[in-house]
Amino acid sequence: MSTVSLTAKYRPQRFAEVVGQDAVKAVLSRACLESRIAPAYLFSGTRGVGKTTLARILAKAVNCEQGPTAEPCNECVSCRQITAGACVDVVEIDAASNRGIDDARRLKEDIGYAPIEARYKVFIIDEAHMLTKEAFNALLKTLEEPPGHATFVLATTEPHKFPPTILSRCQHYTFKRVSLRELEAHLGSVLAREGQAFEPAAVSLIARRGAGSVRDAMSLLAQCLALGSERLTAADVRQILGLAGFEVFVAVLAAIHGRDLANLSRTLSDILDQGLDLGFFLRELAQTFRNLFLLGQSGEAALALLDLPEAEAAELAAWAESFSPAHVHACWQLTLEGQRRVLTSLEPALALELLLFNLACLPELLPLSRLAGGEGREGGNAPAGPAPRPAPPPRSAPPPRSAAPAAPEASPEPAAQAPAASPAAAPEAPVAEPAPQAPVETSTPEPERPAPEIPAPAPPPSPASSSPPPPGERTWPGFLAFAEERLAAEGKAVNGLAHVGASIEEGRLTLACRGEQHRRRLTGEESLASLTALVQAYFGAETEIAFSLPERAADKSLAELNQEVREHSTVKDVVERFGAQIVTIKRTPA
Repeated sequence: MSTVSLTAKYRPQRFAEVVGQDAVKAVLSRACLESRIAPAYLFSGTRGVGKTTLARILAKAVNCEQGPTAEPCNECVSCRQITAGACVDVVEIDAASNRGIDDARRLKEDIGYAPIEARYKVFIIDEAHMLTKEAFNALLKTLEEPPGHATFVLATTEPHKFPPTILSRCQHYTFKRVSLRELEAHLGSVLAREGQAFEPAAVSLIARRGAGSVRDAMSLLAQCLALGSERLTAADVRQILGLAGFEVFVAVLAAIHGRDLANLSRTLSDILDQGLDLGFFLRELAQTFRNLFLLGQSGEAALALLDLPEAEAAELAAWAESFSPAHVHACWQLTLEGQRRVLTSLEPALALELLLFNLACLPELLPLSRLAGGEGREGGNAPAGPAPRPAPPPRSAPPPRSAAPAAPEASPEPAAQAPAASPAAAPEAPVAEPAPQAPVETSTPEPERPAPEIPAPAPPPSPASSSPPPPGERTWPGFLAFAEERLAAEGKAVNGLAHVGASIEEGRLTLACRGEQHRRRLTGEESLASLTALVQAYFGAETEIAFSLPERAADKSLAELNQEVREHSTVKDVVERFGAQIVTIKRTPA
């Protein structure tokens, strides 16, 4: 009974047979052809991308009896011995078990002897980052000036652990992950040589699960072929490797869209019962949101980028119309950021359930998070309550293309601050922190004292535009249109100008700011210079500018504050949803 693995059976024996790494193959092949062999090479990259394989092919190419040659013949005695691992002049060392200074000394002694049978002595040190500091130091002189009949090849997955003194003595080649297309083509050729029928979707699944590693993909392929089916199907691959099918992601999308937490929990239970790979499930879930976002933004033009069967792409396109772009983008970002937290959690199932619940409840959670973040600090209105819960779509089919979303989704980006009344008219909303058992403390800001009118500081000189202002009566809306046109032409801006109230009396322009922070933006050095030049160009060179702040309301009694907090819509919503209790209401300093 043969025990040869697919990886060993189909290991490349020529540079041209190696999957990917075209630049590295071209350099090494040319060096062998011209007999320009470096004293030491360093091959770094992730596992299973061909580092050791190329090191062995390099050893054959420099020792081939037909050489110097760009490709080993694989027929001469030297090539056959190296392929079989029986050449005494090609030494493979596992640095994980030969990592000390004594091993390095023995290596220095061996390198001094001339080759017995081959042209070159080649020392291949695998996992070379495992060598100790003393062993590295012992090899410094040998790597820098080895005998003319010897060369080193150091292979590693962690080049950052090498001392700079070693790196400077090696030709360093970084091996990239194999692309999905190249990996699919390689797996397809292996199956063809094995005489195994297969579905392209099955090969694509194995290649994606291999994540750019040829060895990982070949091991997964051997695992799937052990099933013994006449035809390798995508369903078999998903069952053997524990990968979720497209219908699972459709069920997750339906539950997230309908905010059906019970159904979402049942779907997660099915995923766990089937023993699916949670890491790969999260990768495919992130890929699903990426596909939804592309379809929502680009429509049918994005179909060519999805690499999905036609039926699955059409179903995703229908789902893309039922989600807002902001919701899809937020789900995509949260899934990517939550992968590591889920996989490293002590309770990965609960961590994944929390992530899925967050994705489903995102439109409802955003208003509360904005309130906690202090939106509307300059007199802005309190945010509205959570969006109404939409009816979930049918479980059997995605929503029709013509259907609009059941309810507007909340954007994850903070909403632009709209002009609002002064704090006297709309007091800043207090926050009640939900906690069914623990006390909840809410507070309201201490009202600020009335601020007097503040004269504008003297601006730095700024030349006014030479073009005259438009004719007609001088009004504040007319000034805003004039300023917008002039600033756009000069490539400048005055932050906060559109939210200012104004009054003009006897050559004095008074700008009513919404708060102290608003006034500071307008009186910055660049903003004030541009504003002064515009005002004098429009209203006249003698016009003065002053700024005013809104008057604050008189202090409210604690009883009034208590009643106002308890009747606030957001506080009521928190108490009702989470069973919270308001224990203490106190005033905080402004």
